[in-house]
Amino acid sequence: PPGSWGREDPAHPVLAEAARQLGEYFAGRRQRFELPLDLSAGTAFQQDVWHALLGIGSGDSATYTEVAARIGRPAAVRAVGTAVGSNPLIVIVPCHRVLGSTGALTGFGGGLGRKAALLQLEGWRIDGAEAGTPDATLRRLRARRAADELFD
Repeated sequence: PPGSWGREDPAHPVLAEAARQLGEYFAGRRQRFELPLDLSAGTAFQQDVWHALLGIGSGDSATYTEVAARIGRPAAVRAVGTAVGSNPLIVIVPCHRVLGSTGALTGFGGGLGRKAALLQLEGWRIDGAEAGTPDATLRRLRARRAADELFD
């Protein structure tokens, strides 16, 4: 049944492949997972959010506001946060790449220390509770916020 493949058999080929790809990821040799994902356990809204997370590449980020806009629900920022928090496949569905609107590291089911470690593994520079990449992601987020304030 949907949502249950492989749970009864740890030698299931998909689980073996997931373990192999996770090993490559943690060794720094993989940036994207190529696995058949069954996200049907979530609501339609959650599935939309989780699919949007799959579009955030390694070394990139999105804010909760940006994810809400990507799924066509710009007013549903808090609901997006809830859906991100209920992601059943952390790391594989990269919810750790979602940041607060200021670039701050915010909620992560595995704890903020693990979120920071995952981002660092992907080449991010972590300064306290904020994330920044060499390509100045944090400056971009702050500039966007300042521009938004000018036009409000």
